Amino acid sequence: MTLFPDSMSRVLGESIIGRAEKKGAVEINCVQIRDFTENRQMQVDDYPYGGGWGLVMMAQPLKSCLDHILSAAGKRRTRVIYMSPQGRPFNQEEARRLKRDYDHLVLVCGHYEGIDERFIEECVDEEISLGDFVLTGGEIAAMAVADCVCRMVPGVLADEECYTGESHWDGLLEYPQYTRPEVWEGRAVPPELLTGDHERVRRWRRKKQLERTLDKRPDMFEKLEFSSKEDKRLVEEIEYERLPERLKLRFEPRRAEEADAEAILAVMEEAKAFLRERGVDQWQDGYPNRETIMADIAAGRGWAFD
Repeated sequence: MTLFPDSMSRVLGESIIGRAEKKGAVEINCVQIRDFTENRQMQVDDYPYGGGWGLVMMAQPLKSCLDHILSAAGKRRTRVIYMSPQGRPFNQEEARRLKRDYDHLVLVCGHYEGIDERFIEECVDEEISLGDFVLTGGEIAAMAVADCVCRMVPGVLADEECYTGESHWDGLLEYPQYTRPEVWEGRAVPPELLTGDHERVRRWRRKKQLERTLDKRPDMFEKLEFSSKEDKRLVEEIEYERLPERLKLRFEPRRAEEADAEAILAVMEEAKAFLRERGVDQWQDGYPNRETIMADIAAGRGWAFD
């Protein structure tokens, strides 16, 4: 519902959403509110009661326009939404909710100083905002909501993965994207993306999603619940890589040799003393001695970390 249906139709009729509409995956109708006025001047607004700047959109044309739309909606699950800076902030989760719970959205675009409050009270199911700023009308916000919801409808994009890997889908920002040439202005494509190893590429991308979200949207990162062991390991990697070099502990494992026995025994004695100070005076299967250590080394079961 808008005062500028032609402008909205031109934008929404282009690119992916436009092609989806042509093949019947979605249906978008931009309805002119002026067509439902009751006077010759096609008046849709008037001065506000109580005085003040600007004009307020009248309830009657809005209600008549909505009635016309609803009469053709049939039994579809319909939601009437007023685009308003006072509404609930719109995000990817809200888009998923609208796509999941409804199959017919009526987006009401206000203009001027807003619309008559009585229409909101009588007809609007919810108000949605793009953010804490004010636009001259609701059209830009409505097109953003329509685009975001429509692109999740089956048949609009080639594959579900086209949007499930994007920013905000699972609480993370999207990984970096690259295309030809391989080197541009001295900047090369990350080597992981050139390996042809799908698992390595997938892991790199997941790590970059976590890294980007941590850097650019720490507020989002704090809300994440890491249910997978892989994500936890990747976060640990990121945190370790960001430590100052002096704090990074570097160990190189190797097979223990006979010459390492004295050092191993010394570490064992320190460990025994440490445990004893804290009331722990036992060792599983007894304390090892020189003979057991030498036997492990000879059997290849001993390891040293340099």
